[in-house]
Amino acid sequence: MTRPLLSLTNVTVAAGRAATAKPVLDGVSLSLAPREIVGVVGASGSGKTVLSKAVVNWLEPPLTMRSGEVLFEGRDIYALRGADMRILRQRISYVGANPMGALDPTLPVGAQIVEKMRAVVPGTSRRTAERRIIELLDAVRIPSARNRFHDYPAQFSGGMMQRALIVDALVTNPVLLVADNVTQPLDVTVAAQVIRLMKELTTTFDTAVLFVSSSLPVAREACSRILVMDEGRIVEEQSTDDLVERPVYPYTRELIRQTPKIWGETVSTSRHDDQREVVLSLRDASQSYKVRKKTGFGGVNLVRAVRNVAFDIRRGDSFAIVGESGCGKSTLMRLLCRLELPSSGQILCAGRDIATLKGRSLLEFRGKLQMVLQDPFGSLPPRTAVGKMLEGPLRTHGWRVEARIRERVLKVMGEVGLPTELYEQLPLGLSAGQRQRINVARALVLEPEILIMDETLSALDQAEQFKLLDLFEKLQKEYDLTYIFISHDLAMVRKACNRVAVMYLGEVFELADNERLFFDPGHPYTKALLSAMPTLEPRRYRPEECLLEGEPPSPLDIPAGCSFRSRCPQAVDKCSRLQPSLTVRERQDFAACHLVLPPTASGGIGGVGTTVP
Repeated sequence: MTRPLLSLTNVTVAAGRAATAKPVLDGVSLSLAPREIVGVVGASGSGKTVLSKAVVNWLEPPLTMRSGEVLFEGRDIYALRGADMRILRQRISYVGANPMGALDPTLPVGAQIVEKMRAVVPGTSRRTAERRIIELLDAVRIPSARNRFHDYPAQFSGGMMQRALIVDALVTNPVLLVADNVTQPLDVTVAAQVIRLMKELTTTFDTAVLFVSSSLPVAREACSRILVMDEGRIVEEQSTDDLVERPVYPYTRELIRQTPKIWGETVSTSRHDDQREVVLSLRDASQSYKVRKKTGFGGVNLVRAVRNVAFDIRRGDSFAIVGESGCGKSTLMRLLCRLELPSSGQILCAGRDIATLKGRSLLEFRGKLQMVLQDPFGSLPPRTAVGKMLEGPLRTHGWRVEARIRERVLKVMGEVGLPTELYEQLPLGLSAGQRQRINVARALVLEPEILIMDETLSALDQAEQFKLLDLFEKLQKEYDLTYIFISHDLAMVRKACNRVAVMYLGEVFELADNERLFFDPGHPYTKALLSAMPTLEPRRYRPEECLLEGEPPSPLDIPAGCSFRSRCPQAVDKCSRLQPSLTVRERQDFAACHLVLPPTASGGIGGVGTTVP
């Protein structure tokens, strides 16, 4: 038998040296063969990240190795010193889950990776390092690699940044790559490309991968074997297919139960009542930004971030806005919240253009529409007690009676599942799920009509997502809330939303009810998103026929005709000449594609459009 590349035996890690300190890892054993991809899955707090850092000898105080051994190529990595440790750093690489915060924002991406390579591989010339890194940027499919080498981190999308960090990990030709939740912050198409890249690494670079993830469907896509962690222990280990089809441990069965079903179950989210009140209406809303050209003097380019978006959101809707990174979702969110004003078009709330609101009327609008942001850690002030955070919005909106303020805050805390003893406590030490409940409570305390959820669940594991989705459903019934979910998680959208807008390069490409969009999408781009979804079910759409390659065109230089044609597997000559507009498919379902004919042209029954072969 081949000797394992990596072997952990009874590894126990504790938070502190005291004998009474509770283990974070408790007797963990695993092995990894050369060129193998092994997955480690579990909920937040199960010990996955500590395990991934223990493998690369990167435990930081107060974490300490209490017992066990970590053997890499037969050598105990915790016994290595000096030159041996430098060699280890060349042989093992680590990629984390926060691509945008991993590099210095003031230096070009390529220059930073050059410095890393020259530090880890002494004697490498700058010219050699630059040539090697450009080759790797091209190998991980970053477009125009030679030009992007000189760009800054802020000029990279999340997916491109994650691929750049994989390059950062590959510069030393490692034989082991530890990938810690690398797909969690990415949209589905980029995540699918990263998973495919991981598989290619095993053959192209002879690299083994320890793939740590909070998502069982994602691990299934990437790994041949999966280990399940719970409370610091490995509770189950099987081949991927056997684990999904025949789980043994109760926690594994619960993980599978909590994984949203995309096509295998009916969801009660579709609503066809067009008589409900319109609470928000977008009328050809667009947003452009001027950015200075890199060459010349005083010249500017126009970035068209949102282009002629028009739709209505009705009371009681759970409305989703989905699309790849850089499609304009976050810019549209800022327009809806009046954090920015559109460069053209209108956004109406209760029939009034929100751009005209001032003073008291603007404050009232702020009370009606609240936001719950993505980052459960960065969105809460760490030195403010939870109760004070929740009191803030009430005081801003004129509440002055202390007893009423405290009563309202405690009521909302109870509704979102927060214990009352947190009122006087700081948020330090709270889990991501608890912090996100504080954010939800802070948004609800003013009894708003509309809640905008900007990637609210993307930083949480699937167990916490499951709990919060149930909470959102309960709150919607109690408060008659209207939700706007901005997300790249299509499984969450399938479970929670009744209507979906699909965006690409600033435009809405498809607008449809939940059932129609997931079972009969009208646009090739929507099919590509659905084909890339990680799932435990049989796929309805084949990735090899639909999945996209590369990045969307630059918003600085949007091509003529259909902006999707360069990536579309079904593009025809007409796509290069004419820009498609949203075409009615049925009732309130629309798709902006030349391949979709309007119902009157198709002769379909009941107003159903057909797709041109």
